[in-house]
Amino acid sequence: MSTIAGNLQAVEATIQVACEAAARPRSTVQLLAVSKTFPAEAVLEAAACGQRAFGENYLQEGVDKIAAVAKALPDTPLEWHFIGPIQSNKTRPIATHFDWVHTVERLKIAQRLSEQRPPERGPLNICLQVNISGEATKSGVHPSELLALAREVAKLPNLRLRGLMAIPEAEDDPALQRMPFARLRALAQDIVKDGIFVDTLSMGMSGDMRAAILEGASIVRVGSAIFGARHYE
Repeated sequence: MSTIAGNLQAVEATIQVACEAAARPRSTVQLLAVSKTFPAEAVLEAAACGQRAFGENYLQEGVDKIAAVAKALPDTPLEWHFIGPIQSNKTRPIATHFDWVHTVERLKIAQRLSEQRPPERGPLNICLQVNISGEATKSGVHPSELLALAREVAKLPNLRLRGLMAIPEAEDDPALQRMPFARLRALAQDIVKDGIFVDTLSMGMSGDMRAAILEGASIVRVGSAIFGARHYE
């Protein structure tokens, strides 16, 4: 068994245990394999194990990888999620090549994605990134401005507002890990109460996915626990 195959099994076991602890069906949590900085071969290895959803942070790397993987697996539909920061001048390739975008924090970005989404691809799934821990170095809309942004994004054609995403401040204590995830869940509930349907909480990574699942995560973004340590150049 390859390292990636074994790692996927271990992550799956963690998700299963967390779902049981939360009294949730396993089917309510999607595993997003974060393949940034890893080659297309790593994605192909994970896909051979049945993994179908992959997340990329860097636009050109992601676009090149999508093309390489599609060439190698022309009959295997994969789902690609953009989970990195978005510059205004980079929205067109994101709108063209990806199925999901998790990191929308400004209306201008959402408007550009809507305008540039190819009609034949269908609506682009959108999560609004929330700066849930109030960190100056983190991206995301302030919680107090979230509902107004959600109302505007929900009106845009060619987009489908699906939910919220957050990257909380790193915390080792499982009880403390759960607190920002609970806040994000409450913010999503406020949006639903306002009459906007959302069904997605993109939260939890390799170190805190169990806490996220206990608080309602529907997508967990896991990279290093699947592909190993990253080496940034």
